[in-house]
Amino acid sequence: MDLWCVHAKSNGFLLRNSFSEKPICWNSKNNSLALENRVSKKESLSNHCRYRSGLVRAMGKKNPGNSNSSSSTSGNGNGDHSKAGGDGLKGKNPLGSNKSGDSKSQRKPLDWREFRASLYIQEQAENGDSVHDQDITSPGSKSLPLKWAHPISAPENGCLLVATEKLDGVRTFERTVVLLLRSGTRNPQEGPFGIVINRPLNKKMKHMNPTNIELATTFADCSLHFGGPLDASMFLLRAEETTGLPGFEEVIPGVYFGSRNSLDQASGLVKKGTLRPQDFGFFMGYAGWQVDQLIEEIESDYWYVAACSANLIFGGSQNSSSDGLWGEILQLMGGHYSELSRKPKQDI
Repeated sequence: MDLWCVHAKSNGFLLRNSFSEKPICWNSKNNSLALENRVSKKESLSNHCRYRSGLVRAMGKKNPGNSNSSSSTSGNGNGDHSKAGGDGLKGKNPLGSNKSGDSKSQRKPLDWREFRASLYIQEQAENGDSVHDQDITSPGSKSLPLKWAHPISAPENGCLLVATEKLDGVRTFERTVVLLLRSGTRNPQEGPFGIVINRPLNKKMKHMNPTNIELATTFADCSLHFGGPLDASMFLLRAEETTGLPGFEEVIPGVYFGSRNSLDQASGLVKKGTLRPQDFGFFMGYAGWQVDQLIEEIESDYWYVAACSANLIFGGSQNSSSDGLWGEILQLMGGHYSELSRKPKQDI
């Protein structure tokens, strides 16, 4: 099935990164898809500001053979935007579960993240903006650059938090890239959390003399990374050709994470030959927030929020230079982000 979309050009109402939600319904039996998206615009009035919002819905279906699709859109309502505060770079978080997508013969169709990326790259081309090392594609194109990254308007599962120059001098987070494993809820026990993916420790698991038998044997040669300042360890696993791994939570298609409780399942997948030890990366510590706290840090320009291709996540965790992935992602994001990647660190 070819991808289709409702492509709304900017008319003064839609925000630049309006297309940030994934399809709400996908029916593989009849090749139909439903999409719902809310967009908003800030309005400055004489004595206050307000946010107007509109709801865009689209539905489509393709029959075998000739292309035959239909779509509909609607806009309505007044929306509001809430801003909240917080402090510090800490928090506590639990774990849970998620879902994955479809595939096609030889050439996989784009998932919703890849489709959004192709829209962004097309928009950059139309606006004459440069996107570093990213080939230009048309909306819905089945080919994307091998590596891609672009800014998004709000945190989501699997997004990146890229440290800004405001964190230069803050040793723990200076020029870090955090993979947000969960974007969290407003429940204080379910806040956003993630792991730093560009701080390799240049050590293998066996160098830590682990007491766990699986860590000491099956995963002895796996690389270790600094994941964050909070006390818990996690691992990422790459399973591009495997879907639906019980006991692990999918972050984005092909990338899962687990904790100490799922080491037995992980070892079992290696012993069965489903995965290899080099498909795993282990992280000591993690980073966590409350929802309002993370929003305030983003609005205060401590973090850029970005989506990226899965290969950047694993490539960065193996990069010997902490600044390497940070700079590469900013360059791939293009525009003023690319310029920031070349700025020297601020002395604070």
